Amino acid sequence: ADVPCNFVNVSIIPVTPLEQNCSLLCCEASGKAAVVDPGGDLQRILAAAREAGVEIEKILLTHGHFDHAGAAGRMARELGVPIEGPHEDDRFLLDSLPEWCERFGLPPGEVVNPDRWLVEGDRVTFGEQVLEVHHCPGHTPGHVIFHHGKTGIAIVGDVIFRGSIGRTDFPRGDHQTLLDSIRTRIWPLGDTVTLLPGHGPTTTVGEERAGNPFLQGPYG
Repeated sequence: ADVPCNFVNVSIIPVTPLEQNCSLLCCEASGKAAVVDPGGDLQRILAAAREAGVEIEKILLTHGHFDHAGAAGRMARELGVPIEGPHEDDRFLLDSLPEWCERFGLPPGEVVNPDRWLVEGDRVTFGEQVLEVHHCPGHTPGHVIFHHGKTGIAIVGDVIFRGSIGRTDFPRGDHQTLLDSIRTRIWPLGDTVTLLPGHGPTTTVGEERAGNPFLQGPYG
């Protein structure tokens, strides 16, 4: 599915048996692109880039879980491009990618060593585009999101979904930390911002603030 934007075209590519949403962000002005969370199915991602007529310049990771980062090492090596993100608190997950991929019966994963760890307030670029980075721990300790202010989109990984929130029963997950991240990092983006989650359909900040059952009352 494509998300029409004035400045960046976003193609959402479901990958792995978990149907994780890998995002291809295309800068139409430059023909450059960034891939967010290449969890697997590398050839499908590369085919989408060819179809869009763009050159992948960078890989961005929201967090270290295998369904989001499983193909990142191979893609970086084959294309000769850098990996940026997540926050360094997810290093333990990226170090254990081979074990996680094997456990879930996926193609062999590689340990990922990002070229740049990200922290709150950082910016990442591709083509002529700039994405703002926000550290949103809770689902994992090093989870980050990417916000493109010009087009009003935010790629939020597994922090928040339409009508739900990320799981916190994985190693070093924390429910209250996740709720705090949503309240302090995602709500301030503004109600009109479109959220691109790591699984399932897109939504908006306003829709989730008003109706997400996990985020009502004292949690909203």
